[in-house]
Amino acid sequence: MAHDCGHDDGPRQGLKGQGLTRALDDAEVRCTAARERLTAPRRRVLELLLSSDAPLKAYDMIAAFGGDGAPAKPPTVYRALDFLEKLGFAHRIESLNAYVPCRIEGGAHRAAFLICECCGAAREFEPALDAGLSAAAEAGYSVRSLTLEARGLCPACRNA
Repeated sequence: MAHDCGHDDGPRQGLKGQGLTRALDDAEVRCTAARERLTAPRRRVLELLLSSDAPLKAYDMIAAFGGDGAPAKPPTVYRALDFLEKLGFAHRIESLNAYVPCRIEGGAHRAAFLICECCGAAREFEPALDAGLSAAAEAGYSVRSLTLEARGLCPACRNA
């Protein structure tokens, strides 16, 4: 994602060093508990997502996949992303056609994002949508998934 700001965006969101290692190890434990495998390609895609400061497009991950500069084959990255979404490690931000790591621990939840129109950062949060979902249920509609995207300016960009 392009950085359009002409100012400092404040603290970065991507994990580095021991924080990244710990998150990848935790993912391995979660996969084992779910009787799934965090294969090397899945781990690498998760590593790219976790270490990024902004949402990543699949083709950016394809290009950055190999440590030696060699890109991955597109199906490798797309299969890994499907797996990571299915197990709750990643979310797709539809309007950006990009992916972010899931930042909310625990089971299934409603994905919601605050997207900065200046720096491109996306922050996950858990919205209170019970009234809307109740209204959908009263209308006889069964909601299977929901993603909310709100656009505006993050605190660093707003204060710049």
